[in-house]
This record gives sequence, structure tokens and C-alpha cells, in this order.
Amino acid sequence: MKRGMTVCSCCPLKARCTTGSERRITRWEHEHVLEAVQQRLDKNPQAMRVRRETVEHPSGTLKMRMGATHFLMKTLPRVATEMALHVLATISRAS
Repeated sequence: MKRGMTVCSCCPLKARCTTGSERRITRWEHEHVLEAVQQRLDKNPQAMRVRRETVEHPSGTLKMRMGATHFLMKTLPRVATEMALHVLATISRAS
């Protein structure tokens, strides 16, 4: 999302901000989601510790079983398929 700020011409800080006639501000359309997540984490910093203990250990185990390397495929759909196959193989070994 791009917005042009036309009020720049009367702003006392214009010289520090831009040399153009106006300033363009670019913001990702889902930026508010990232800000909400950050606010939740700021209110409860313990949440990352819980996540680390519950989610990242299984992910590390999967990575170890993959050979601790990078994904072999490129593009998100192919990487998602590769990850799904690793998860399926891990579940099959566990049972």
C-alpha cells in the first residue's frame, strides 16, 4: 500500500525527512498482523519460551533426521511437500 503525503510542504521537519515535494510511505497490507503479534509477545515474553520448548524441539528432530541440511526443493509449494513427506516419514518411524 502506498500513500503520498501532500502535507509535507507545510511541515517544519520536511528538510530532515525528504528533499522531494512529497513523501511516499510504503506499508505491507498485512503489517497490522505483525504489529499485533509483536504486542502480544511484548505483553507475554514467556510465550516465546513455551514455543521454543514445545515447537522447536520437534522441528530440530525433523531437521536432524533430514540430515541437518537445507531443503532440496525450491519454491514454497515444493518445499511444503518435501516437509510433509519428512513429517510423514517421522510419524511412520515412531509408530
